[in-house]
Amino acid sequence: MARRAGSADLPLHGGRVPAWLGERMTRLGTLIAEAIVLHEGRDAFLARLAHPFWFQSFGAVMGMDWHSSGITTSVIGALKRGLNPRANELGIRVCGGRGKHSRATPAELAAAGDAAGFDGIALAQASRLVAKVDSAAVQDGFDLYLHGFFVTDEGKWAVVQQGMNGANKTARRYHWLSDGLTSFVESPHSGIEGRRQGEIVNLADRRADASRSAQLRLLAELGPDRLAREAAALERGTVTSDCPQPLLPHLVMPDHHDVRANDVILRRLHGTLAAAADAGPRDFPELLLVPGVGARTVRSLAMVAEVIHGAPCRFADPARFSLAHGGKDRHPFPVPTKVYDKTIGVLKAAVEQAKLGQDEKLAAIRRLDDQARRLERYVSGPSFEAVIAEERARSHEYGGRSVFGHEPAPSPDAGAAQAGRSAVVT
Repeated sequence: MARRAGSADLPLHGGRVPAWLGERMTRLGTLIAEAIVLHEGRDAFLARLAHPFWFQSFGAVMGMDWHSSGITTSVIGALKRGLNPRANELGIRVCGGRGKHSRATPAELAAAGDAAGFDGIALAQASRLVAKVDSAAVQDGFDLYLHGFFVTDEGKWAVVQQGMNGANKTARRYHWLSDGLTSFVESPHSGIEGRRQGEIVNLADRRADASRSAQLRLLAELGPDRLAREAAALERGTVTSDCPQPLLPHLVMPDHHDVRANDVILRRLHGTLAAAADAGPRDFPELLLVPGVGARTVRSLAMVAEVIHGAPCRFADPARFSLAHGGKDRHPFPVPTKVYDKTIGVLKAAVEQAKLGQDEKLAAIRRLDDQARRLERYVSGPSFEAVIAEERARSHEYGGRSVFGHEPAPSPDAGAAQAGRSAVVT
C-alpha cells in the first residue's frame, strides 16, 4: 500500500523563471533523470519524484528558489521540455502542468498511451481521481492549480500536484506513486507537503472507511437537502476525534529568502567541500577532461551526484543543495553560470559515454559522492557564512547571474584587496 511520506511548508511565490535559467534547468534536470534511469531504471526515477524531500532538493540543485512553491512548477516544466522529446528513448513522458496545462492531462495521457502502448484512457481516469482526492476528499484549505503526471512506457506513474491557500500565502504539494497503489480512497499518498493550518478533513485515510460508508448511507436515506441542514447544525458544535495522527517527517520551508546556517546540515556541506577541494581534482581525473573544470565545479558535481544516488535520509536539508548553483533571486548567491555550464558538460559527457558502455566518468561522479560521505564523518571546514561570503565575492568570476542581471565586477578598491590571488579555475 502506498503511504504518506511526510509534509512541508512552502511559501507561495509568484514570478517567472528567466529563459537563461529555464534552459539550463531543462538540460541539467534531464541529465539527472537520465543518469538515474541508467543506474537504477525508470521505476527508481518515479520513486524519487514521489519523495517530497528529494523533489525539493532536486529543484534547489538546479538553481531555483530553494524554499518556494515555484520549485514545483519549474521542475515539472523543465522535465516536460526535456523528457518528452526523448520519450521514445528514455520511456518517460510528462503530462499536465499548471493551470490550463493541468486540464490537458487526460488528452495528453491518451495520446501518450497510443504512442507507447499502455492504456492511456485508464490513466486519464486515474489522473482525474488523483486530482479529485486532493481537491475534495482531502479538504485542507488548498485549491489545486497544478497537476503533473509522469508515466513510463510500462504504464507506471507518479503524480506531483500542488494547491494554494491565497489567504495565508502558502502552498501544499501532494505526491502520488502508482507502485503499490491498490485504492484511491485508502491512504493513497506517497507524500504530502504543506503546513498544518487547522483541522483537515482527509476522507482518503484508511481509517475513514467507516465514514465514507456512512456518508453514502446518509445520502441515500436523507437526501442532499437534509444533509446540508444537518451539516450546518454540526458546524455550530465541536467535533473531536480520539484517532491519533501518525508521526511523519515534516519539512518546514521557512519564509525567509536567504539561506541560513540552521537551514543546512553543516557536516555534510564540509564533506562536499573537502571532497571537491582535496580529493576531487587529484583523485578523479575522469572529471577533468572537460577544459577548465576544477574544484568549484567538482563541488557542484558532488551535490548533483548526491541527488542522483543519495538515500532518502540525505535530503533532510534541501537548502544545502542550493549551494551547488545558487538561486535566481541571489539566495544563497547568484547562479554561477560558468560553473553550471561546466557541470552540465561533465555530466552530459559521462551519460553519453555510459550509454556506449564506457561508464568511467559516471562511476567517478558516484565515487565523488561516496568520498564526500566518508569525509563528512571527521572533516571540519569554514563557517557557513564564510562559504557564502566567498561565493558572493567571486560571483563575477563565476558568471554570476540573477533575475536582477549579471553580477558586476568588484570595485577597484575591492579588487586591490584581492590582488595576488590566483586565477579562478571553475
